Amino acid sequence: MAEVCADWDVAVERGPDWLFVRLHPGSFEPEHVGEKVWSLADRHFIYRVVLEMEDVEMLPSWLIGQLVVLQKRLLQRGGAMRLCALNDHCAESLHFCRLDQALPTYECREDAVKGLRSHAVH
Repeated sequence: MAEVCADWDVAVERGPDWLFVRLHPGSFEPEHVGEKVWSLADRHFIYRVVLEMEDVEMLPSWLIGQLVVLQKRLLQRGGAMRLCALNDHCAESLHFCRLDQALPTYECREDAVKGLRSHAVH
């Protein structure tokens, strides 16, 4: 477990061609979560990232913005970013911002890696 910033932590696992990052939110609104996740991807030379979001209770606009920037950076390196295990409230936030197609969401890590949107979170 590594501290990303303020009191946010992440658990990082490497898989074949993917980096799995589980976010553990803290009580503060950190400014650089996306930048820290980018730094982890860059350090591992893996630009395909699955963000496991089961511990994230809500997606405020500042975090959504960081996810969009992070995704753009990963795409520029030929990578991808997929979200999994979002609760209904977080999925609704993405839908409300019309980002549910731009930031693909999946039920679990395995579906995210395989791109199985048949079980996508709605």
